[in-house]
Amino acid sequence: MNLKLTKPLAFFDLETTGLNIASDRIVEISIVKIMPNGDKEVKTKLLNPTIPISKEAAEIHGIKDEDVKGKATFNDVANELNEFINGCDLAGYNSNRFDIPLLAEEFLRAKIDFNVANRKLVDVQNIFHKMEQRTLVAAYKFYCNKDLTDAHSAEADTTATYEILEAQIEKYSDLKNDTEFLSQFSQMTNNVDLLGRIVYNSKNIEVFNFGKHKGKAVTEILEKEPGYFNWMMNGDFPLYTKKVLKEIKSKMKPASKPTFKPKPQAKKSKPNSTEVTADKLDMLKNKFNS
Repeated sequence: MNLKLTKPLAFFDLETTGLNIASDRIVEISIVKIMPNGDKEVKTKLLNPTIPISKEAAEIHGIKDEDVKGKATFNDVANELNEFINGCDLAGYNSNRFDIPLLAEEFLRAKIDFNVANRKLVDVQNIFHKMEQRTLVAAYKFYCNKDLTDAHSAEADTTATYEILEAQIEKYSDLKNDTEFLSQFSQMTNNVDLLGRIVYNSKNIEVFNFGKHKGKAVTEILEKEPGYFNWMMNGDFPLYTKKVLKEIKSKMKPASKPTFKPKPQAKKSKPNSTEVTADKLDMLKNKFNS
């Protein structure tokens, strides 16, 4: 079954230096772009992350520091990648929670204003977990009856993810062959930012989804605790979360300063030169009694 697409859908997978969205980097990226007519374009790049690859990450994907020495950095290829996925919806495996947020960080570091506001995001893992609760290897075996022998190779994982989604649509009558439906169905939370630090509540209001203010409206907290904004902007939060926070703050009406009108002061009456006062009487008495 071919996906019914109204715009290109870019499946992609990242291999990285680690799992920290804000500080880790991409060492390999593979994108399989599916066109509405079924044509397929593939772009795979091994990148120099400019920071060491953690031992734990290297044990999973097999890419070591010496393998990326001398390779292009993300900054070197950022414009090329951005152009390749321009106008595309995005799909991946666990992509909503990891790959897309980390990709956004890399683009923002490269001074490219990456935004997902006009893109549909299809997370095949979320569909899989809602339906079967398995891993990527098991999903490939379950849906496609194939063994994923080259797991944790970015291109193999990406191609397998694409094939799994097609098989999921074929298998489940509840799934519509429509990117917008798949995007909505594969969401676990209604995120405002990519990592879900800020989400929409049932009233479609942006609320914090972590910490002491969890469940509270972002605008309410920023009004009551202006320092909370600075704390987040200076903290170890992803750049995309900070970007969203700034956008929310920029839409807030500036707090109106109370205007104080000075009370009119009572005019002091000047003493009338012809008015007989107690002081004048005393002066007259002294004058005639002297």
